[in-house]
Amino acid sequence: MKIGPSRKYMVNLESVAMTDIVLNMFIFFFISFSLLYTFNPSKSKHIKVNLPKAKHVTSTQAKDEIVNITLSSEGPLYLEGNVVTLKELETQLVTAARRNPSVSVVIEVDRLVAFKNVVRVLDVLNSLGIERLRIAAQEDK
Repeated sequence: MKIGPSRKYMVNLESVAMTDIVLNMFIFFFISFSLLYTFNPSKSKHIKVNLPKAKHVTSTQAKDEIVNITLSSEGPLYLEGNVVTLKELETQLVTAARRNPSVSVVIEVDRLVAFKNVVRVLDVLNSLGIERLRIAAQEDK
């Protein structure tokens, strides 16, 4: 009779440990990639605006200081990608006009925005004496 060494492997504990490691790695990468996607600067400054179409579209000149005002269909008013109220818009435009008297303003207005909201912004610009104004449009081909 041959008596050999008895080897018992604990396969169950090893597979549990490996599964635990794989799941922890999955959770780590899932959270990391979701945070990278959430705080991506190109995603955070993007405001969706459906511009009206026009046949004659000109571009702004790069040498001018340009301030972008955006009115989206969702309701808020944006100044350079940041949500502002009309009062905050006025105070920030005052500082921009003091810094550069020939400041240009580009207004991007969604097609679905009520015209009364556009008039309110134009009234603020008129009260500050800002004369260089452009309304953004999409080229109609």
